[in-house]
Amino acid sequence: MFKILFICLFSFSVWAQDTIPYTKKLDLNYREDQFYIGITYNLLQNKPSGLTQNKFSTGLQAGFLRDFPINKKRTYAVATGFGFTYQAFNQDLIISKSTDGYNYSIIESNIIYSKNKFYFLNLDLPIEFRYRRSTPESHKFFRLYTGFKLSYMIHNQSVFLSSTINHKIQNNPDFNSFQYGVYLATGYNTWNFYVYYGLNPIFNNNATLNNRPMDLNVMNLGLQFYIL
Repeated sequence: MFKILFICLFSFSVWAQDTIPYTKKLDLNYREDQFYIGITYNLLQNKPSGLTQNKFSTGLQAGFLRDFPINKKRTYAVATGFGFTYQAFNQDLIISKSTDGYNYSIIESNIIYSKNKFYFLNLDLPIEFRYRRSTPESHKFFRLYTGFKLSYMIHNQSVFLSSTINHKIQNNPDFNSFQYGVYLATGYNTWNFYVYYGLNPIFNNNATLNNRPMDLNVMNLGLQFYIL
């Protein structure tokens, strides 16, 4: 009799455990620490007369941001971290080197060439203010992130290739080592529109075109993806 009762109680206990739904414990102190990856279309701003872009100028960026919520609902936060940015620009500015330094000129219309671009790789230190409609239950939400980014150029290169002339220059000191600008990222869940505007020129005053300093700065338009 006791054996039968024990079997019935054990069976009921197992059945009850199987039928009681599992409730995930919510993390009310969650952070939106995130890796990010972005792809951009790069535009040169404040171009001197005669300088134009051609082809498609692309950029890639990736990094990590640490999240620090500043209100109880954790919908507002600041974030900081580090990252890397690669930016390439296809255009018609020839950069060459001589005994007097570096020379800058516009490609003449009768010159046929296969490639002319410069690119650089930056180490980025962003800090941003964040608004999002996040909840402890879901990581899918609308976001509006805006911030300031300080960048240090760790490598640059310019290339001009034609049938008769080749110029390839690495780590040209006329590029500004430090660059800074503001940016905005907004969207829902993984997909986010991204825009960055550089506040200082990418060349220093040693880089002149027609005896005038070039005040070229950059704008990036693209998509940014956040990965938790």
